[in-house]
Amino acid sequence: MTDLTGTVMTQPSFFFGTHTKCEHEQFMLSTAQGTVQVIDNVDIAPRVPVQPGDRIEACGEMVHDPGKPPILHWTHHDPAHKHPDGFIRLQGKVYA
Repeated sequence: MTDLTGTVMTQPSFFFGTHTKCEHEQFMLSTAQGTVQVIDNVDIAPRVPVQPGDRIEACGEMVHDPGKPPILHWTHHDPAHKHPDGFIRLQGKVYA
């Protein structure tokens, strides 16, 4: 799991996953390591009310796709308890 702290760069947008058929939110995060796309499954975890300029901590699984910003996903708990839990922390509140 990767744990990052950074500043939200974009308003969240929402989409349905092609494999999971679950609703996800996504936003860009500026970190000391560079820009990361955060993708959170909001059918499992509550929506995170982030706004551009918010400082957050995000813990999840990092995926690298050549030529694109890395993706941080699995930022929620695993209902099946087979994968390490992730989270997003905003203003002291944990969304998982």
